[in-house]
Amino acid sequence: MTAELRHLRAFLAIADAGSVTSAAAMLRMSQPALSRTLRQLEIHLGARLVDRSTHHLELTTEGRRFRDKAATAVAAVDEALDPARLRPWPLRLGHSWSAFGRHTTPLLRRWKETSPETPLELMRVDERTAGLLSGKVDVALVRAPSIPRDAEGLLGEWLCDEPRVAAVPADSELAAHTGPLNLAALAHHPIALNTVSGLTTLDLWPAPIRPDPDAAVLVANTDDWLGAIAAGDAVGVSTSATAEMHPHPGVVYRPLAGAGDVPLMLIWRESPVGSGRPGHPAVPQLVRVALEVLAEDAQGTP
Repeated sequence: MTAELRHLRAFLAIADAGSVTSAAAMLRMSQPALSRTLRQLEIHLGARLVDRSTHHLELTTEGRRFRDKAATAVAAVDEALDPARLRPWPLRLGHSWSAFGRHTTPLLRRWKETSPETPLELMRVDERTAGLLSGKVDVALVRAPSIPRDAEGLLGEWLCDEPRVAAVPADSELAAHTGPLNLAALAHHPIALNTVSGLTTLDLWPAPIRPDPDAAVLVANTDDWLGAIAAGDAVGVSTSATAEMHPHPGVVYRPLAGAGDVPLMLIWRESPVGSGRPGHPAVPQLVRVALEVLAEDAQGTP
């Protein structure tokens, strides 16, 4: 049997819905037919993708790995068959927060000047890899610790290191400090953690001063993270790019000493996997432009 696009769509529907019954209803097909389609795909791959031995359906290790590949393949086919894409092929640049910091606008302007034939679409996607592994973007700005270690077929370019900053309520005692703060100064406060696309975890703090996990304020995006801090419910840790891109009247940013810098990278998927070539032909040009913008900023060039 040759696996077809319908097999990938069926598997992704099951993975997203969390059950064969719900996925069958979404696809408007019978449960037995969907189960047979899944089994055909597993036979073709020679691996079990879904664990049916537990009360709740779960993906196996192989299933989790295959999910990213299947999503990328389906997204590529959908894009190729989209009539709107027959005109200029946009380069979709993803980010989950703060984009390229203060360099974002210079990058967009420079791209428009040098590559007017290829629209550059900046897209915020609240995922660890800013939509890259799910096929929503062609290239992504990602803070390095967010890159999955087991992700296959990824290429990348280091751009710069961003210093960490503390984000504290504007009316708090911490905001009154004019110098850098440190992790110990934040440890006695609830920590706002973006669990969907954020960089910071409580593991940033050494064990002896690690904040109480039960007191952490969990949020799903940067907007809610800022809201929790501004309301006085928590403090947070991010990078200088957040301070540059997200000024807030209720939040004060302070340098954070002793927490280490965070690498910012451009990452993209090679196509086909193993070829060493990016999926979108304009990716190498974007890398060059990004590095040029950084170099000019370092030299003070307007």
